[in-house]
Amino acid sequence: MGLNSRQYSKVVVFSKVPLPNYRPDLDDKRPQREVVVSSELHNRVDHHLKAHLLRKSTARDGCPNNSLPTARALKTEEGVYEQDEPYRRSHVADGILRRKSFQLRNIQQDWQESADGQKMQELRRSLPAYKQKEALLNAISKNQVIVVSGETGCGKTTQLPQYILESEVEAARGALCNIICTQPRRISAMSVAERVAAERGEKLGDSVGYKVRLEGMKGRDTRLLFCTTGILLRRLLLDRSLRGVTHVIVDEIHERGMNEDFLLIVLKELLLHRPELKLILMSATLNAELFSSYFGGAPMIHIPGFTYPVRSYFLENILEMTGYKLSAYNQIDNYGQQKSWKMQKQTLRRRKSQIASAAEGALESADLRDFNPRTRDSLSCWNPDSIGFNLIENVLCHICRKERAGAVLVFMTGWDDINSLKDQLQSHMLLGDPTKVLLLACHGSMDSSEQKLIFNKTEDGIRKIVLATNMAETSITINDVVFVVDCGKAKETSYDALNNTPCLLPSWISKASAHQRRGRAGRVQPGECYHLYPKFVYDSFAEYQLPELLRTPLQSLCLQIKSLQLGSISEFLSRALQPPEPLSVQNAIEYLKIIGALDDKEDLTVLGHNLSVLPVEPKLGKMLILGAIFNCLDPIMTVVAGLSVRDPFLMPFDKKDLAESAKAQFSGRDNSDHLTLLRAYDGWKAAERQHSGQEYCWRNFLSSQTLRAIDSLRKQFYHLLRDSGMVDNMEKCNTWSHDEHLIRAIICSGLFPGICSVVNKEKSISLKTMEDGPVLLYSNSVNAQEPRIPYPWLVFNEKVKVNSVFLRDSTAVSDSVVLLFGGSVTRGGPEGHLKMLGGYLDFFMKPGLAATYLALKKELNELIQMKLLNPKIEISQNTEFLESLKLLISGDRCEGRFVYNRKVSPVTGDKKGASVSGAVAEHENSKNHLQTLLLRAGHQPPTYKTSQLKNNKFKSTVIFNGLDFVGQACGSKKLAEKSAASQALEWLTGETQSSQKALDHISTILKKSKKKNRIH
Repeated sequence: MGLNSRQYSKVVVFSKVPLPNYRPDLDDKRPQREVVVSSELHNRVDHHLKAHLLRKSTARDGCPNNSLPTARALKTEEGVYEQDEPYRRSHVADGILRRKSFQLRNIQQDWQESADGQKMQELRRSLPAYKQKEALLNAISKNQVIVVSGETGCGKTTQLPQYILESEVEAARGALCNIICTQPRRISAMSVAERVAAERGEKLGDSVGYKVRLEGMKGRDTRLLFCTTGILLRRLLLDRSLRGVTHVIVDEIHERGMNEDFLLIVLKELLLHRPELKLILMSATLNAELFSSYFGGAPMIHIPGFTYPVRSYFLENILEMTGYKLSAYNQIDNYGQQKSWKMQKQTLRRRKSQIASAAEGALESADLRDFNPRTRDSLSCWNPDSIGFNLIENVLCHICRKERAGAVLVFMTGWDDINSLKDQLQSHMLLGDPTKVLLLACHGSMDSSEQKLIFNKTEDGIRKIVLATNMAETSITINDVVFVVDCGKAKETSYDALNNTPCLLPSWISKASAHQRRGRAGRVQPGECYHLYPKFVYDSFAEYQLPELLRTPLQSLCLQIKSLQLGSISEFLSRALQPPEPLSVQNAIEYLKIIGALDDKEDLTVLGHNLSVLPVEPKLGKMLILGAIFNCLDPIMTVVAGLSVRDPFLMPFDKKDLAESAKAQFSGRDNSDHLTLLRAYDGWKAAERQHSGQEYCWRNFLSSQTLRAIDSLRKQFYHLLRDSGMVDNMEKCNTWSHDEHLIRAIICSGLFPGICSVVNKEKSISLKTMEDGPVLLYSNSVNAQEPRIPYPWLVFNEKVKVNSVFLRDSTAVSDSVVLLFGGSVTRGGPEGHLKMLGGYLDFFMKPGLAATYLALKKELNELIQMKLLNPKIEISQNTEFLESLKLLISGDRCEGRFVYNRKVSPVTGDKKGASVSGAVAEHENSKNHLQTLLLRAGHQPPTYKTSQLKNNKFKSTVIFNGLDFVGQACGSKKLAEKSAASQALEWLTGETQSSQKALDHISTILKKSKKKNRIH
């Protein structure tokens, strides 16, 4: 067996198993934090805390049995399926259902006999699925599970659910029939439901309805419900036997989404307990054998598709046909100045990307002799990493000028590509002419009403061009598409379990996806597909896409498994069609333990129960719950909604400076992307009340569409929390909504353990996380624009590895916020040493201060637990405790410092040595300490002038606000500057530790200093 090796700092490690990129235990520069809080603040906090504990002790003495139930006490001992009582109907109910069934049959017959109904029947009979109708219904009646595969356009999605419903209604079982058909995306569930209702001559919400996350249209008579897969999983939380459901149809299973694979495991188990339940699996591609074997050899039925012939052109054919020539310069996609790194990456490729590596081998072995020299030259300089904005523009011009009428569907990788290409096309003389071309976008994050525009037909003479992601491959059908332009790539999340880091990178699609994209062009007439990659690269594509379960973090999925009481997470996931890597499962379990959703035995805690009913990520759900508990719900709902949609701040290429200035006004130098978003949203709401919302967005470079999406999500979050019993009065839940220190703390509670240390250096900022070591901030973060961050920590929403690891959406927080609102805190070896995240975060402080933190943390956890168990309890009764908590998180001025290689074993004996060591550390940090103090006092950072003396030593002068301080002569320039900074600190603070009083003192002194003074 080969050995793996990696160097960590000064240590080289050899191992038989793969090694992570970073080992914090071997990092000799791992930050350790010395926490400093002023004595005055500590005394005030202790005073309130002691008063709270005394009152609590008195109350407990008067009520000795007042103990909290544990999370285990909430668990039921009943099995997953056995707990439901057998459902027995009365004779009266049977009679009502019979009459209802006859009524439904009469309505159906009336429609089928009407003129419109007969026209619709004739149209439906023309679909290939109709020829298989009897075979399908026969197979369903004789088998519990069947697998149906069908080519694009065969009608399986719209027709098969109708065949089942019509058959049941005709047999006078309509009132007993209850069909659920899952779709992987919102837009497909809504559009298919609308289409089926129209084919039945009904209004949406009668016998046919839909339900997607936080939105739906269904009535008491709905017998066929189209919903997203997540909605069915949510229903299983409340009704684990799916009582009353007769048929479950899982569509688009070939996409292998995580929810779909999870649902298959649950349904496979459920079928054993519900022998009368029918399961129909539908796939658009011919990999039905895999699903059939998973369900014990379930019968398979294939429906041949009816599509017109589609002619395919690959890159070499496109170059020959259009005469377009590729060069090193016309393949750089223009993303605008705000995403200049995307443009640089296309030219400065130090390491081959995954896409380029995959194409390289195919390119070397390709035979290009049949093509002219111009095409061969173009292919030789083809850049696989480029999406090809200019080539797409050229192909679209060719279609508009030389081809027949018909809509064009362009497959892109994501929102950035769609937006940037749309901007480029709108500035084109032909493609940007609204009298000739209608440009539309289709992306999963768009509002439902905007997504529906792509289905509308255009006026004669106007060509529709839709820029879409891979959601348009199978989930939706745009009937008038005749031309498809395929970039051959999709943005896909992969998960590096070893380093616990998601990677979001474009990758080549599979052959199955390319086939689906091509098929979109042949729905209404013969079509054409332009593949923007060579044929020999297509030949190297994988047959099918890797399942999502194998390439994404599993936290939400693991929480659902525990909420459904499906036993051991690892054991359950081992029964998947293709089980995920054990390390991925373990990482997810550890994360849920850290945030408090699971206990040490992997059982759901009270918090975990509450998180499981919220259809958001666990970290966002935790933020919502704590926002409700601490009565600052309104701003937290805005933050969570903002993290659930795309960034509302726009950065136009030609107005980047103005856009950044507008965003800076909202940031207020508070070092928080989340508070910046909150202020922008609040300003928009105020403008909306004055009917000037659009002007406000235009003036501040904000997306009104995104702000409206945030507004809609906020309302839905409130309804969810109200329905779950966590909220009953909006006014009470916002008592402390104006306390930004508390809001910052709640943000920390949700995003932890997404935390990195912040070490301010002379000309840069060093950021480190536990899994990755050094990381960077995304350029659009307000913290990326700051020369210094006067806080020791950043909490962040997500990290993504592109080339380096980048942090998105960050907020700076103090030591006190991390210790109190982060994860669990344990005592270290010596007194005054506290640890978090298994010892990765080390905090050193006075023993009395450590005791205060531990006592506050214990009381805080008890208060949250008590509120979760009984939402009616008013936490405002704990006045003294809340006062001590608020005092500490608002009064912590981050006056501590980072140290390195500090020993954590108990210190005994040589106190003098410890004192000297501390003095050296303080001297080492004097430059940073001085700059932090000056910035916090509202002044500019200092400058240094250093000169070399005749004895080869150096002497430095530090200058700020008209004051000069000269340090001692030292052996190096760096030590001389630190000596000068120490002299300045000693004079400014009066040789005392920094506190708020010291800051006020500094500010007063500096304001009075008008003349230059030299102090030796």
